[in-house]
Amino acid sequence: MIEIWHNPSCSKSRTAESELRTAGTDYVVRRYLDEPPTVAELEDVLARLGLAPWDITRTADARKLGVELPAKDESEHDAWVALLAEHPRLIQRPILIGAGTAVVGRDAESIARAIDSD
Repeated sequence: MIEIWHNPSCSKSRTAESELRTAGTDYVVRRYLDEPPTVAELEDVLARLGLAPWDITRTADARKLGVELPAKDESEHDAWVALLAEHPRLIQRPILIGAGTAVVGRDAESIARAIDSD
């Protein structure tokens, strides 16, 4: 089963959900703006992605929201994760989470990897 962190107003997010549906993949939608991920969930997803928190941050949205971002430095890792938990709108979307893996599903190849890993 795949969990998709979904924002229905985002075209990339809607496309990913459509691809999951078309593939007949079992999935559950998490509207992460309504049900923000916890720090622990973000840490788990980052580990699965193999990325740093700034790699999944929508920096342009931070400027729009007036949120000051920490330095992109490992010493600021916890501050970044806390910021994403506090401001889920800053999280890149969609994120597809499957058994032992996760992808940022902004392109067909990434979505296919999530479907194939299910």
